[in-house]
Amino acid sequence: MHDFDFKVRHAISFIEDGNKVKVAVLFKGREMAYTEQGQELLKKFVEKLEDIAKVESEIKLEGRNMNVILVPDKKGKKK
Repeated sequence: MHDFDFKVRHAISFIEDGNKVKVAVLFKGREMAYTEQGQELLKKFVEKLEDIAKVESEIKLEGRNMNVILVPDKKGKKK
């Protein structure tokens, strides 16, 4: 859980600086059988940032990577 919170904090700082954030989950070997868990993790990540960011590219599986791209939300900017 610490790793997740660490990544969220860094994503928040990037978003607040006006940058895009690409969040990726890499599946190795047999992990491809559990892509639902990766999707849930990315949904949780998006929920944590929904007040300051919006989704530019929906969650999608590309080969062994599952990605989502977040961009700063102009009206929800914290200062």
